[in-house]
Amino acid sequence: MSEVATYPGLKTILFGEDEIAERVRELGKKIDAHYPAEDEILVIGLLKGGFIFTADLVRAIGRANLKVDFVMAALYGRGTDASGDVRLLHGTELTVADRHVLVVEDVVDSGKTLNRICDELESGSPRSLEVIALLHKRLCTGLRHEPRWVGFDAPAEWLVGYGLDLGERYRHLPFVGAVIPEDARGR
Repeated sequence: MSEVATYPGLKTILFGEDEIAERVRELGKKIDAHYPAEDEILVIGLLKGGFIFTADLVRAIGRANLKVDFVMAALYGRGTDASGDVRLLHGTELTVADRHVLVVEDVVDSGKTLNRICDELESGSPRSLEVIALLHKRLCTGLRHEPRWVGFDAPAEWLVGYGLDLGERYRHLPFVGAVIPEDARGR
């Protein structure tokens, strides 16, 4: 039985576990090389979808001078229905002033969440503010904080796995796949 058949509503696997792991290692090296060795990086992961990517990425960066925090925002409601407003549910507990801040995003699609979070962080006067996204759908217009690093360009489908969900399901999958929303919604 294939992995796709194991999960109701899963249409296809787009990025496999090994492919993701290799790409995260590459991104970690690029990020480490981008910042001066003596400088601290404050990595801010976006919850909930970015928690697995953030954990793997900070281990791949390979420097001792690194701190990690998380913020949580809500844009999507149940299923694939997106609301127009982004609500900040939990902000960073660390000051960003005069720090190199790296925002870790799971997927850039509408850009609304990323704009909201980065605008908020920018108001705290960081030394630098960069974004890394595991996936970028290249759909959004008006994105004010384009990711410096992108793991994979992704199709304009609902993606799940490796932290991404549909109605809080599928986050635990070790790969990224596309779902058929009508089959997966609310079950």
